Amino acid sequence: MESQIAEITQHTGGVIGVSWLMIAFPLLGAFILLVFNRFTNRWGHLLGVAMSLASFVVAVLAFFELIGFGEEARRRAVHLFEFIPGMPGEPPMVDMGLLIDPLSISFALLITGVGSLIHIYSIGYMSHDEHRRRFFAYLNLFVAAMLLLVLADNYVGLFIGWEGVGLASYLLIGFWQFKPSAAVAAKKAFVVNRVGDFGLLVGMFVIWTTFGTLAFKDLAAQTSGVENGTTLAIGLLLLLGACGKSAQLPLQSWLLDAMEGPTPVSALIHAATMVTAGVYLVVRSGAFFFHEGSGAALAVAIVGAATLLAGAIIGCAKDDIKKGLAGSTMSQIGYMMLGAGLGPAGYAFAIGHLITHGFFKADMFLGAGSVMHGMNDEVDMRKYGALRKVMPVTFITFFIGYLAIIGFPLLSGYFTKDGIIETAVHHQPVLGWLAVLGAGITGFYMSRMVFMTFFGQKRWADDAHPHESPAVMTWPLIILSIGSIFLGGYLILSNTLMLFLSPAVGRPAELPEFHFTSVPGLATLALVAVGAAFAWMRYGRVEVPAVQPRGNFLTTFARRDLYGDALNESLFMRPGQWLTRIAVFFDNRGVDGLVNGLAAGIGGSSGRLRRIQTGFARTYALSILIGAALLTGALLLVGNI
Repeated sequence: MESQIAEITQHTGGVIGVSWLMIAFPLLGAFILLVFNRFTNRWGHLLGVAMSLASFVVAVLAFFELIGFGEEARRRAVHLFEFIPGMPGEPPMVDMGLLIDPLSISFALLITGVGSLIHIYSIGYMSHDEHRRRFFAYLNLFVAAMLLLVLADNYVGLFIGWEGVGLASYLLIGFWQFKPSAAVAAKKAFVVNRVGDFGLLVGMFVIWTTFGTLAFKDLAAQTSGVENGTTLAIGLLLLLGACGKSAQLPLQSWLLDAMEGPTPVSALIHAATMVTAGVYLVVRSGAFFFHEGSGAALAVAIVGAATLLAGAIIGCAKDDIKKGLAGSTMSQIGYMMLGAGLGPAGYAFAIGHLITHGFFKADMFLGAGSVMHGMNDEVDMRKYGALRKVMPVTFITFFIGYLAIIGFPLLSGYFTKDGIIETAVHHQPVLGWLAVLGAGITGFYMSRMVFMTFFGQKRWADDAHPHESPAVMTWPLIILSIGSIFLGGYLILSNTLMLFLSPAVGRPAELPEFHFTSVPGLATLALVAVGAAFAWMRYGRVEVPAVQPRGNFLTTFARRDLYGDALNESLFMRPGQWLTRIAVFFDNRGVDGLVNGLAAGIGGSSGRLRRIQTGFARTYALSILIGAALLTGALLLVGNI
């Protein structure tokens, strides 16, 4: 059982009263940079950074104001305007407003904090790009859309932000549109996400039809603790939407191709914004449609467990450093979804892992960008080696992120990921032990990445001159690595995050405790050590081959992303092409044939009728005479009968 979620209080004053500024600042930045393009070309990147930082400042001030209230008063509603008015004399059908509570403010701090560091990093990374001003406009748009998604107090506002994130990701993934691969990747991300968006939209229609509202505060009173076929269907539809945005099975195929965008985009999508949206949707809707022990919650946990294994397997076979990290993101989001499927007992660990992952994954993605910056944009790890000697800051910060993600004791990931695993073993043992196995695979593929990139002999080409990145790129790495060390322990020990989130997501009857010597935890550490040791034997102790060996079926399976694209092509694209051809044939031969045939028949009969219209009066008189004679004969014949 879970405790009652706190009531929502209307709020008008203080920083929370103007919390819409968090969205307004980056949105204004995007508008200025896109509309006044020539005027802002020289300093547009500074404006983009300033707007993101301003949003972060508002988020910090709103956070401190929120914690100043008592625990049961930490859900504050800010009304903005009537979005869909009602009939005359009736209240509006949909109000637009913001909900500032522990869950939304946690996301806002992550989005604006890590997002601002990515903005700053991008000053150096995109310094030679002639379209840098447009790039920062899209970054600002991305941050604004994601903030609307997590701050909205109803599903309509959430959906608008949801679609805004989809638009911004399309623009950023395909930013280098002169590359065919980037243009194709952007379209693929857009199309696959529309499948998930369809599920979310239909779910919203069912919610409105069933409960007559899309506001979170009204749904809490109507759906608490109740599950029937309708609420189960809604939960599964929302899960479909979450799978699209968070790249969970079966809608994961867009994620690795999204690496075609600039590396800061990868960091923003994979660490602080887009892929976390699905986790937010599930946790926010948990009190309504994902009750602990419900069928929808179990489906979330199963999808998360399957995806964490799939992403880990994919990460084992990638030589592209960014795609290896993309597989890692897919896997780590799977851990978060697994935690979210465990109900209130797992929410704090899921959100805690989401926050810490935002730090160490942004650290590693930006670290990969720093490596590429010094290696002429080379992404193939087989052409790296020994970079720790020439890029010491990048190496140290990346190595800290690596230790955090594999769950090295006392670093951030150790507390959050192991917390999910321990809770899962307690509530869903089979899924929990699958998560332990996934942690062992994580130890292998992340160690492989570190050994291939920073250790061994140098394997780069003669025209490459690796060097450390400038301070504007390394300082964000240092800050993110510090968070990767300390943040997890602060959030999880003493249930700090769980107690903070409980007014928004509920509190389990018994507060779970993090155990340093639990059986699942010790098994996880043992498997991680085995995975890292195996990676050292394969990639650290011996020279990395310039060409990957052919490998067995499992290796090929992983290199081809578990045949996800082939499956989609077989099940959806090819049948879709045949349906299109059938539709075209039916349209051409059926619809057009009927219309054209009717027109041709009328035209032909008209031409034949015209031949008897000679224009001679004697011909018409003869025709009348013959007709009259035939008619008279017929009448006489009938009369005699």
